[in-house]
Amino acid sequence: MISYARLWETMEKRGATTYTLQVKGNISSSTVRRLKAGESVSTNTLDALCRILDCTLWDIVEYLPDET
Repeated sequence: MISYARLWETMEKRGATTYTLQVKGNISSSTVRRLKAGESVSTNTLDALCRILDCTLWDIVEYLPDET
C-alpha cells in the first residue's frame, strides 16, 4: 500500500496547505481528496507535488507492505 503521510509532514514543514497545491500546482480538489483518502494518483501529480514542495518522491510517498 502507498501512504501519503510523508506528504502531509512535508507540507507542514514547508508551510504549504492544500490551497497551495491547488493554486501553485494546479492540483484539482478531486486529486487532493484522493491524496487524503490514500487513493492512487498519477505520476504527473507526484511530479507536480515534488516541484511545488521542492522535494523528492521519498518526501511524499512511502510503500507499506500489506499485512498478511
